[in-house]
Amino acid sequence: QVQLVESGGGLVQPGGSLRLSCAASGAIFSISTMGWARQAPGKQREVVASITSGGSTNYADSVKGRFTISRDNAKNTVFLQMNSLKPEDTAVYYCNLSGRILGKSYDFWGQGTQVTVSS
Repeated sequence: QVQLVESGGGLVQPGGSLRLSCAASGAIFSISTMGWARQAPGKQREVVASITSGGSTNYADSVKGRFTISRDNAKNTVFLQMNSLKPEDTAVYYCNLSGRILGKSYDFWGQGTQVTVSS
């Protein structure tokens, strides 16, 4: 069973920065795609960034140029560096681990960490 534990959320002023971390248990981290998604009140969950096992990244248009996703396979950890934060970035941020083994898909989510951007 995979467990994902997010940390690093909090309250920040507009224009500020935060760095989220997600530590994963289990042996499949290095072969998995890692992602960050967010969900604001009354809105659908939105994937904002992802990184494959090979290091290829993808970002939602709303965060391109401001957010950076990275991973440390030695520590089973994925990061989301968030710069130039805006009030509309306020949401619960969730870590995701996904992939396929022997033709079977897997998909795990963390509990989430709150990010609030406000003056």
